[in-house]
Amino acid sequence: MSLLATDALSVVLAGRTVLDAVSLHVGPGECIGLIGPNGAGKSTLLKAVLGLIPARGGIALAGGDGRAMTARRRAEIAAYLPQEREVHWPVSVETLVGLARGYVRGPLAGPSPHDRALVAAAMQRMDVAALRARRATELSGGERARVLIARALAQDTPLLLADEPTAGLDPAHQIALMATFAALAREGRSVVACLHDIALAARWCTRIVVLDGGRLVADGPPGTVLEATLMRDVYGVEIHRSDGKDGLIVLPTALSGGHANDTERP
Repeated sequence: MSLLATDALSVVLAGRTVLDAVSLHVGPGECIGLIGPNGAGKSTLLKAVLGLIPARGGIALAGGDGRAMTARRRAEIAAYLPQEREVHWPVSVETLVGLARGYVRGPLAGPSPHDRALVAAAMQRMDVAALRARRATELSGGERARVLIARALAQDTPLLLADEPTAGLDPAHQIALMATFAALAREGRSVVACLHDIALAARWCTRIVVLDGGRLVADGPPGTVLEATLMRDVYGVEIHRSDGKDGLIVLPTALSGGHANDTERP
């Protein structure tokens, strides 16, 4: 069964086409890196799928019409981690992560033992269990990012849509997060993550989807998609590729020829 399917999904904002007829299918057990330059339409795609902005075209979630779903039903299928990492209420970390369960059970129902277990597991997974009693407004940027990821994980959905989830994390926590996403895929769930770090996408994702100028320009395994010509065309960069003991390594090394800021290394 498809967890997410879009059919010619398009978004026009302020008279400009931001997303142009994107058709995408996400099945169970996938860790998808959604990549592309700034302004490519990555964030717009995630928001359109969740009905947060107006769009044309088809949207299906777990086989149902995404447009016709109640917010609660949508929350049972897909969790969303937006780019914004602001927390405005001085609640405890544990309370903030626990808000995820309210999306599913309803705002008036108290947390069940199952809810508490999911919250504890999500905090442990994101290495924030020791922060459970801290006020969320007192956390560092990286701590706050991990807490908000834990909240999305605690929603316990078959699909996770994450917009730049590694932003603000140190290298160790970036790797830990991508390992968590890969583990979710092995469990049969799926993650679609907007990523700017091509190296992380190459190492941990099972599939790469590339947007450029609002259009889907490539979709496939990392070893097929992350090749020199496409990286020049989409990003204007040269890359180094090699096969490491843990998988594919792809590193941007220089601007492509013809770019004004390209400089020769000594």
